[in-house]
Amino acid sequence: MLKVGLTGGIGSGKSEVSRRLAARGAVVVDADKIAREVVEPGTPGLAQIVAAFGEGVLRPGGALDRERLGSIVFADTEKLRVLNGIVHPKVGERSEQLQREAPDDAVVVYDVPLLAENNLAPLYDVVIVVDTPDDVRLERLLRSRGMPEADARARIAAQASREDRLRIADIVIANEGSLDQLEAQVDKVWQDLSTRASS
Repeated sequence: MLKVGLTGGIGSGKSEVSRRLAARGAVVVDADKIAREVVEPGTPGLAQIVAAFGEGVLRPGGALDRERLGSIVFADTEKLRVLNGIVHPKVGERSEQLQREAPDDAVVVYDVPLLAENNLAPLYDVVIVVDTPDDVRLERLLRSRGMPEADARARIAAQASREDRLRIADIVIANEGSLDQLEAQVDKVWQDLSTRASS
């Protein structure tokens, strides 16, 4: 089994790379997706978040209001630390379960947004960084997600710098061009990963 850490800042196109690797046969463990699962209504994770941040972070139907919670924690590092302390251990447990269920010869890609921030590179055989200039990421967040500029800038600022991410990279996928260019890079990376997994 080859354990691959995939990371990139918000708006870098990391999820697009993750989808394309999955289409080629990678077993993808998506930390963001798992982070949503572990705070769904009725979960211990959601109960802990409500205990820490109050009923105001819930939507009328009882689901987590991620935008409201985001606006609280991204403006306050201590509150972000509290939230991470609730969610990260639960994501870790679920990720380990998915890894145990993968075939022995699998390329397991862990889609981890905060890989650099949490010093997780040593956990993986290979670290892939999807690298995109901050101005391109900002433009994508404004255009494709409709995020207010102040929020987009705050989210980018709350994450590791490009330099910090590139420092831990074994493989860099530059993603500021077309989807065809991205596809060609993912093809090469997949060949590399497949070779490593089978050796």
